[in-house]
Amino acid sequence: MNGMDIAAMTFRLYAPWVHSLKEKRMIVKSLTAQLQNRFHVSAAEIAEQDTHQVIVIGAAAIVPHRALADSLMEEISRFVEANTEAQVLEETREIR
Repeated sequence: MNGMDIAAMTFRLYAPWVHSLKEKRMIVKSLTAQLQNRFHVSAAEIAEQDTHQVIVIGAAAIVPHRALADSLMEEISRFVEANTEAQVLEETREIR
């Protein structure tokens, strides 16, 4: 009996104006904090840490059922699009 699912998302963002890791860190910290506070998910930079203009953020949450996972991921996707100046190059979604 499985009473929960894990909703996992990855966002690959491109920020052409970023010219230092310090600048990038500020964007990453802001976006991950907003995701954590608004959606109560775990969020972190998960790849490309040494690349100035590419940001890869992962977010995950434990949810009671698939329908909630789908709606949560849709909300997060819209939020990321609306709350960063970076271009979303790729988004992946997975329910486990």
